[in-house]
Amino acid sequence: MAWQKHDMEFLGGRRLRRPRMAGWSRDLVRETTLTPHDFIWPLFVVEGQNERQPVASMPGVERLSIDLAVQAAKDAHAEGIPALALFPNTDPSKRTEDGHEATNRDNLVCRALSAIKDAVPEIGLVADVALDPYTSHGHDGVMAGEEILNDETVAILVQQALVQARSGADVIAPSDMMDGRIAAIRQALDDEGMEKTIVLSYAAKYASAFYGPFREAVGSGARLKGSKLTYQMDPANAEDAIREVEQDLAEGADWIMVKPGMLYLDICRMLKDRFDVPLFAYQISGEYSMISIAAQAGALDRDAAMAESLLAFKRAGCSGILTYFALDMARKLNA
Repeated sequence: MAWQKHDMEFLGGRRLRRPRMAGWSRDLVRETTLTPHDFIWPLFVVEGQNERQPVASMPGVERLSIDLAVQAAKDAHAEGIPALALFPNTDPSKRTEDGHEATNRDNLVCRALSAIKDAVPEIGLVADVALDPYTSHGHDGVMAGEEILNDETVAILVQQALVQARSGADVIAPSDMMDGRIAAIRQALDDEGMEKTIVLSYAAKYASAFYGPFREAVGSGARLKGSKLTYQMDPANAEDAIREVEQDLAEGADWIMVKPGMLYLDICRMLKDRFDVPLFAYQISGEYSMISIAAQAGALDRDAAMAESLLAFKRAGCSGILTYFALDMARKLNA
């Protein structure tokens, strides 16, 4: 005891535990906080009426028909969630080599965008721009042999972005990782009088092993031929993210995204420190499933792990988080 007392005297009596010992003092000095306004809630949509399809690898997540997606949007708005991101599970009969269903003004996601915007005009709608939900081979672009064709894909993505914006999308979010697509989409939106539409670039999207549950949810996983390493980023590289963000900002992106999120918090912090723009991260399907399945097995407290994981994004500098936990977390924050 003597040496401990001497040590405290040497430190001037400073005890770092003191502010942690009561709830009110922890609240006063907390550096990072979460609110429902931090979340974008991803929804998977399917054809049908009153249709719910559980995603087996994502406990608690369902594919919803448009009428149920409208109700989900109302629930999200009531809890203060500012935006939704929509992803379609396209009928296999409409999947083709070139993914032309993506440009159909009457496709599933466009009808969902319009229905939600009509019912809940106050909520923001984020539309994913990529061809993987529409191609028969599961890739984000059109193919020639084993090669993903960049410029030919960009031409289709531009048309996809336009039909989504006309259908009610407030934010166009290209996730395909083709070169030059931000400039092409921004120019096309402006030329069509949609200069108010935000472009959120998946600027740093890595070729991750953790996308599996998402691919199941949109129906592209079993169709995927080969890997996406020729266009998505190498998980070993950090500096590439800087170059990707620099290029996308120069081409007209308003916001930038890192995907995956939890495994790439170092990338989030690096980009936030370097670029003075809103930064988002996607807590992807595999990250969600790790927490949810571990909680089902009794290895984690689901609510505590959910909250801690989302706080990590804010601590790393993210302006907002795409997360399947959005509605659950918002309800707990509002309770």
